[in-house]
Amino acid sequence: MTSRTLGRSAVASLKPGDPIGQLEPQAWMQDPDTQAVVEALMVDGAKVRFVGGCVRDSVLKRPIKDIDIATPDPPQRVLALLDDAGIHAIPTGVEHGTVTAVIGKAHFEITTLRKDVENFGRRARVEYTDDWLVDASRRDFTMNALSADPLGRIYDPFDGLADLGAGRVQFVGNAVQRIEEDALRLLRFFRFHAHYGRRTDMDSQALAACRKLAPRLDTLSGERVAGEILRLLQAEDPASVLLTMHTTGILGHVLPAARNFGRLRILSWLEERGLVRDDVHVDPIRRLAAMLTTDRAGAEAVGDRLKLSVIQTKRLVAMAEPRVKIHQDLSRQDIRRALHRVGADEFRDLTLLAWAERRSEDARLSAAETAAWTALLDIALDWRPVELPIKGRDLLAQGVPHGPEIGRLLSLVEEWWEEQDFRPDRDACLDRLRRLPGSAAPPDGGVTG
Repeated sequence: MTSRTLGRSAVASLKPGDPIGQLEPQAWMQDPDTQAVVEALMVDGAKVRFVGGCVRDSVLKRPIKDIDIATPDPPQRVLALLDDAGIHAIPTGVEHGTVTAVIGKAHFEITTLRKDVENFGRRARVEYTDDWLVDASRRDFTMNALSADPLGRIYDPFDGLADLGAGRVQFVGNAVQRIEEDALRLLRFFRFHAHYGRRTDMDSQALAACRKLAPRLDTLSGERVAGEILRLLQAEDPASVLLTMHTTGILGHVLPAARNFGRLRILSWLEERGLVRDDVHVDPIRRLAAMLTTDRAGAEAVGDRLKLSVIQTKRLVAMAEPRVKIHQDLSRQDIRRALHRVGADEFRDLTLLAWAERRSEDARLSAAETAAWTALLDIALDWRPVELPIKGRDLLAQGVPHGPEIGRLLSLVEEWWEEQDFRPDRDACLDRLRRLPGSAAPPDGGVTG
């Protein structure tokens, strides 16, 4: 971990609220944009700290995604301070104490220290405070209660550093109470374990609380569930955690069709380590499809439950009920026909799923078979879409009336064109069209272009 912690004797002499460690110099903390925001917030002497993920991930030497800052100043004061410094501020959640500072492409979420006065399940009535410990106690997990001041000194009120080092995801306080405050924390527990935990070290009390309160997942919106599940699926090995969720009866409340964890595990391996390719990367929708055992209607139901976008749902359906069958023994011509029918992206999805399924059944694939699967992806990478050289207007010019007959005849020509490996040119396709029953002109008649 990229931090220095105090020795036992030093820790024993600490007072509540003292820093317990020191972050090594961080580029994101030294960035001029970050320093400009911090200086603006501290102009009157207020103490500010970086909180949450940016501290946690810095300790682990992981990339920083978001920079969150906490301050005792109320949001209206934060807005005024940023304005005085010439920094654009957006009252993104000002009613809950959150303001977003924007400098160029950099965004900083600034939240006033809060304490819960009354809890209503997902939401709570809060009051502002200047007590850092009270604010930290509102965090879900000990590793998320970490904070660091602008000098990099780490504050750790709930032993989050120890949990982070041990790969242990632990709730702040009582797990049942924290989940009762917001049922989404149940899914967050598994998502954080997938990204930060160790496979064999899942907190038993937290797991028992999750099992007990799993029915509360039924009350969550699809968007909130999707946010957690899709982020969980981006972990290096999501299958192990999802299998635990399945065996404990938790996953059934949000994804009852998820059962193929073997295929998911192999697909994740192929995406993470098995291939070094620009066109294959971690894809949560593809991973979601990998663990589903359902048909078109079931995939549509999953898309509806998770409130996925139209494009995401279409991909899920395409993988649940493939339009072409992919296997390692496809001929080059059959591969090109499949690519023409579904496109390179869908072909790549189906190939990876079929490969993962095959390997989940037989882990010892021969080198020749592995090469065959890789060749499928190579061909997809180099594929350039082709179009049938004739269009509907050619049939109209031949005298075929508007209507479904045009589509039927074009489909017949296209099927023949595919069988010829896309070689026939426009003239050859027109000649083929003239020879089809139902075309208006005789075979030796002319067709205008």
